[in-house]
Amino acid sequence: MDGKRAFLAVLAMACALVVQRALAEEPLRPGIGPDDWPQFRGPNATGVSQGMAPLPVEFSSEQNVRWALELGDGVASPIVVAGRVYITAMSEADVLSVYALDARSGTLLWRRDLPMGTLPAITPPNSHASSTPACDGTRLYVYASTLGLLALSVEDGAVLWRHALPVPQYLMDWGAASSPIVWQDMVIFNQDDDLDSYLLALDAATGTVRWKTPRPEMLAGYAVPVICQAEGRSEIVIAGTGKLKGYDPQTGRELWTCNSLLRTIMTSPVVRGDMIYLAVQSYGDTDRTLKYALLEWKDTNQDRRITPEEIPPAFAERFAIADRDRNGALDEQELEHAFQSPDNMVGGGSTVQAVRGGGSGDVTPTHLVWQLHNRSPSNISSPLLVGEQLFMVKRGGLSSAFDAATGEPLWQLKRLQNLGEYYASPVAGDGKIYIAGENGFIVVLESGPQLKVLARNDVGGVCVATPAISSGAIYIRTRDRLYGIAADK
Repeated sequence: MDGKRAFLAVLAMACALVVQRALAEEPLRPGIGPDDWPQFRGPNATGVSQGMAPLPVEFSSEQNVRWALELGDGVASPIVVAGRVYITAMSEADVLSVYALDARSGTLLWRRDLPMGTLPAITPPNSHASSTPACDGTRLYVYASTLGLLALSVEDGAVLWRHALPVPQYLMDWGAASSPIVWQDMVIFNQDDDLDSYLLALDAATGTVRWKTPRPEMLAGYAVPVICQAEGRSEIVIAGTGKLKGYDPQTGRELWTCNSLLRTIMTSPVVRGDMIYLAVQSYGDTDRTLKYALLEWKDTNQDRRITPEEIPPAFAERFAIADRDRNGALDEQELEHAFQSPDNMVGGGSTVQAVRGGGSGDVTPTHLVWQLHNRSPSNISSPLLVGEQLFMVKRGGLSSAFDAATGEPLWQLKRLQNLGEYYASPVAGDGKIYIAGENGFIVVLESGPQLKVLARNDVGGVCVATPAISSGAIYIRTRDRLYGIAADK
């Protein structure tokens, strides 16, 4: 009888592994294992751990803490590869430090300090340490606004190469926060700002440019590129102003566009198979083009005009072109097209949608599988696709979940028992969903078709960064501290 029980237990574990891997459907890169979390939100930015180790339900800044490390300020997420945690922080006002830590003990393996020079303006809660690194097991790829992209050795943090990039420019002084990913032997980086948006691929070994594709229709946004497998090919998929686009990863050529999004894109898509899921909120109504945001936030004397002193100096040339009457100010009519593409005059609103990859040209009529308007997704926290549900959380601790196949609501705008702001994106593993609130409380849910809160855990501090999951541990970053938390500490 004991032998039969043992056999059934092994069979159950094997079935669970098959099911979880099938749900994730993310092929692993060479050098990356199932317990690794190699970029923002883990494998292909899914936010779903492929590991099978049990994860803790209850914890705090003291309970079930393997280790904690004091850091400088930052909102970049931790990543975990081959038993090492990598994280960035501002160790000094103008120095970005990169840390490599033993994932089990928190022991510092190496630290690399990178002076950043004169820093651009940013708007809270952003930080100059905001970009999440990516790792392929051999090199660590780090981005910073004034440094560009760098590759560091995972062994000792030595800088292997650096690719300088223009400092991104933002009309609202949001500041840089884009994160790189790795695909095959390339580092892929998307920089959507308000001046010169582009998609870039660098050789991972040397830092040389493989290709660069301009994105002139795009305004500032922070969506991480994701990889979609559709119609027998790989596609780089990026959500941007007004449009979801697919690109050929070998050449950077645009393959398709779906004209279904909004003006400001801060959330990232999630992918399963050939399906791409998005949840986006952009403030204002559908007629709220960029000029209204400028008049609200940059018109300091409220005279319904914008003068050169009211915008960043980098936009002087565009200002001069738009100032057609040469009176030194942009009125509402001139603002209409001053900084936004006339072919992409989208405004605000909210949308939750599913788009099938693999198309060609304008796929809006053919590949937009379902779309829901005014369902109040977050403007910052990305959605989570776990099991058969698309889960999301927004300001106030309001959560919603939809059937991934049909878009039918499972629940809408239900409280998580934790009020406040939500900048971090939810992550999942071991049948649980973890949602970090800015106030330092981490809500743990049971993954399933009904909202079931398992715990509400206080780690203290301010949580803006998205947690990482690896080998039975969850790594939680507050503004100035990193925790390694596990049930078997």
